[in-house]
Order: sequence, then structure tokens, then C-alpha cells
Amino acid sequence: MKEKQQIEQYFAEHKDAFIEHIRRLVRIRSVKGEAQAGIPFGEGPAEALKETLIIAEELGLLTNNIDNYVGTISINEEDTKLGILGHVDVVGEGKNWSYDPYEGTIVDGKMYGRGTSDDKGPVIAAMYALAAVKDLGFPLAYNTKLIVGTDEESGMEDLDYYLTKEKTPPYLFTPDAEFPVINIEKGAIRTSFDASFAKTDKLPRVLSVSGGYKVNVVPPEAIAEIEGMLLPDISEIALRVTEKTGVNFELQDLGKERVHIKAVGVGGHASTPETAINAITGLLTLISKLPLSEEEGHRMLRGVADIFPHQDYYGKAAGLAMEDKESGKLTMNFSIFEYSSDGQLKGMFDSRVPLCATEANTFDVLEPKLADYGIRLERGGFEKPHHTPADSPFVQTLLQVYEQYTGLKGECIAIGGGTYVHDIEGGVAFGPTMPGIDTRMHSNDEFIIIDDMLKAAQIYAQVIVELCGADKQQ
Repeated sequence: MKEKQQIEQYFAEHKDAFIEHIRRLVRIRSVKGEAQAGIPFGEGPAEALKETLIIAEELGLLTNNIDNYVGTISINEEDTKLGILGHVDVVGEGKNWSYDPYEGTIVDGKMYGRGTSDDKGPVIAAMYALAAVKDLGFPLAYNTKLIVGTDEESGMEDLDYYLTKEKTPPYLFTPDAEFPVINIEKGAIRTSFDASFAKTDKLPRVLSVSGGYKVNVVPPEAIAEIEGMLLPDISEIALRVTEKTGVNFELQDLGKERVHIKAVGVGGHASTPETAINAITGLLTLISKLPLSEEEGHRMLRGVADIFPHQDYYGKAAGLAMEDKESGKLTMNFSIFEYSSDGQLKGMFDSRVPLCATEANTFDVLEPKLADYGIRLERGGFEKPHHTPADSPFVQTLLQVYEQYTGLKGECIAIGGGTYVHDIEGGVAFGPTMPGIDTRMHSNDEFIIIDDMLKAAQIYAQVIVELCGADKQQ
């Protein structure tokens, strides 16, 4: 308990500097830019990395810049036992901010700005944890290394490069998620299907369908054009479909018995499709109920609608429904779709798969279902789940320290998304966001709760002591 009191006192005394150091990073627009000589991800990420290492040196820590891909920050020169993996690149700011996204405005105990929670605030929290342990003079048998990347948001080429230069430490966590401990990240299937079919002029017919823009996003809009039907006839069917699906349809009469249909749903993340309303599946539901001519392309459209029906969030119709106790259910997001009466159809989906998923119980099941309609599945794009056992000494240490500093129950959780440690054996995500808080990362008005970030830094400091402290070794 003496260590806890010292750590808490340290952060009480350094709160103002802690806040200002987060602001120094937030003020840098570190969105990926054009690669140049010596700066692989553009000027913004390189500048943010440089400033991060300057701050670390001001705190008396040891730094190393690995070719502007990754920076490392260490307490000492002992062998590294614990790694903390964060990043200082950010996604674009978008629109509709209440405050300047690159200022770090503080209102009611919250700091607003791009990167405050993802992941500049957490990087500073981890850095201060290293500084606290050093300044308080806790005896250490091992080093803790903060590994700071610059391409987490755009492909993780930074981490790939780093792993060609250095080995990962025995213990590793990323402060880029939430507490308590995320020890399971579902795998993913992100792939496509396509087909060719005979062109026909028979009416009524679908001239085109288009929807979706990114594979890991639930499509909020989709459009179609129908020939050979009148607007009132489609409108009557559309109203009934809206009642069942929640998708709204905007119809426009183009003349000559052509009708433009816009389907409007609600976007969301592919890992949680049940929280959104898929415009593509809603539109295909409507199309499948229209009295279209019996042609090959229309049969394929109905087949796609049957295999990926609206609100089938768990892949039941595709034959993929599965779950396990540790990681939960498979989820399905039909992401992108294109259809042309000229004879081409193509779609993409993003399925987050539990630990029990294999290529045999996914691809081998879905492939023949699509083939029954003359549609070809592109095999590939299977990303294995990530799992670090909950009973490992590392995970148990993290949970114990979390409980000690928060008074909350420590437990392991599984997520559908992926973090920086997804492909690193033994890695987990550990904070810094407290349970139930939505910090709006990747959205407008991203924020952190300053006191929560300080608490996370204290937790990280105690973890360093527990894992690397000279008097903790056996």
C-alpha cells in the first residue's frame, strides 16, 4: 500500500504537467500523409513522434527513434520485461466539432481533441508511469519499454517494421482500449463474392444497385434503379418493407417507367452490426419483393438477399452461426454491393469470428450456398482470433492492480474489433478508458476524462513495479 500512496501522490503533484504534455501532442495534426525520404508516413506522424521523444527526454527517460517508424522510451538499460504499445498517429478530424480538434480544450474535467483518447493521452499516461517509477526510486530488476508507433490507424506498417528490428518483450499490453483486460479479439473474414450473368432487356428489371463504401462499416445508404415499374407500385411495397426493416426509402420518378430508390439506414461498426441498420440488406429485401422478370441476374439478387437477409446479424442464413463461451457469437456485416444489368455482381462482407471458427466451418459452408446461385466466393481473408489465457500470471497481475486502484471487479472481456496486439502472442489490451465510457474516438468531440487518465497512469506505474520490481522477483 505504501507504493500506491507514493504513486498517487506523485500524480497529484504532476497533474498540471501531465495535462500540458497531452496538449502538446494533441496540437500536432498527425494524420498519415505522403511518404518522404526518412518519414514513411508523412510529416504529421513524424512530428508527433519527435515531440513524444522530446517530452520523454524532459522526463529523464531514455529514447530511441527507429527510422521514424517507431520510437521507444525506456526507464533503464536493463533487459526489457514489459512492453507498452501505443501510437501517436490519428484519424482525420472530420466535421461538427464543438471545440478545436487540435487544441485540447478542457471543459468539466474532460479534454476534447483528436487523439486525446486514441492514443496520445494514453501514450502520455504510460510515459508518466515510467517517469513515476523512476523518480520515486522503486528498485527495478528489469526495464519497461514504451513502444510508440506512427501507423496504427492506417495499416500498422510501423509495427511490422519494428518487429524486424527488435523482439517483443515477454509481457506486452496496449493502452488503446478499455479496462479491465481485453484478452480475446475475434478473428475476421473480410472477403468478396462475384458473378457474371447474361444481360437481358426483359421488364421489369433492376438496372443497378450500389451501396457501402468501406468493408468494416455497416452501410448507411444504398441506391437502386428499377425499369418497367411505376413509382406508386414500388412505394406501396416499400412502405411495408420499412415497417419490417427500419430502412427508409426515398423514391424518385425518372420517367419512362424508371424509378430511383435510395435506401437510408444507420451506419455503424462492422464488429457490432446489431447496433446499426444495414441499408444494403434493407434495399435487397425490397428488391426481392418486386415482381421482376425471371432472369438469371434477378435470381442471383434474390439469392444474395436469402443468404444475407436483413437483421441476420449472426450469419444464421449463411450457415455460419456459431459461438463459444469465451468469445461469444460470430457477427456478420454485408458491407459493399454492386450490381449492373450489364451482367456483373460483386459484394463484400466483414464477419467477426469467435475462437471456434475455422476455414472449414466458414468458407466450406458458405461457398456451396453461393454456388447454388452461380455466385463465386473469393476464398481468403481469414484472420485468426487472438487469445491470451485469462489465467496467465501476466493477465492476473493486470487484473489485481486494476482492482487495487479502482475498487472495481477485474475480469477479462472479448471484443469484435482488433487492437495493436492482435498478432502478438501473449499481448492484451489494458485500458485506459474506464468501463462504460464512450470517448467518441474516431468521431467528432473525442475526449478523455482527465482524472480517469491519471488513474490509468497510476495503474500502469504499479504494474511496472509488480512485473519489473527488484523485490517482486522470485
